Amino acid sequence: MSWSLSSGFEKNLSSHPGKKLMTENPSAKPTADPSFRDARRAHESFLARSEKKVLIWMARRLPDWVTPDQLTAFGFLAMIGVGLSYWLSFYWKGGFLLASLLLVANWFGDSLDGTVARVREKLRPRYGFYVDHVLDAFGTACLLLGLALSGSMSPLVAMGALVAYFLLNIEVYLATYTLGTFHMSFLKFSPTELRLLLIVGNTALYFGRQKTRLLGTEWLVFDIGGLIGIAGMLLMTVLSAVRHTRTLYRQEPYR
Repeated sequence: MSWSLSSGFEKNLSSHPGKKLMTENPSAKPTADPSFRDARRAHESFLARSEKKVLIWMARRLPDWVTPDQLTAFGFLAMIGVGLSYWLSFYWKGGFLLASLLLVANWFGDSLDGTVARVREKLRPRYGFYVDHVLDAFGTACLLLGLALSGSMSPLVAMGALVAYFLLNIEVYLATYTLGTFHMSFLKFSPTELRLLLIVGNTALYFGRQKTRLLGTEWLVFDIGGLIGIAGMLLMTVLSAVRHTRTLYRQEPYR
């Protein structure tokens, strides 16, 4: 099956005028594919409209020397800092407040990079999509590793959250490729809303206790949030997979 897909892909590439496969001409430089069409963005979170207005306002006022790549790197480094701050919170409670500040910095870089490219009409859709989401994967892993090391979340819950996150993202990327729609939010929640929930949790842990009683049992506060998040991501993955499978089956019926 994989060989057939590969052969079909090569055939499709070679059908473009003036294009050579890299295997035929190793010295050839890759060029942008004029037939490539960017996926439609579906963003319907609680804060989507307000956030879009704020991001466009900020993008138009950034100095020209600030590039989308710099913002992407800034957001990624901020997310690494979030993970380190959570780890630091095991020894110093102020780590929770530092993590909140860095979550805001991550939002600034991660949300603004694509907006700047669109406002300046300097889009690189394939490069931007790939780099942005590869770094998001590493950044999320750093965040959850930091939580696992902080003592505020059980390592097992952190691992479960990471697995659920990757499953959801796999479904999103497959749907983007097959259906041409990139879903940026689910059930009115996007990364922006999740950052805000983390900031609320950080504030609660800084001023309060890491544990609370629920149903007669003592729980870590972030374990409760993590289990809810895992259940939500798994539910969204299953519902989306069923809906998209039905859509694709109707578009490509068996004959």
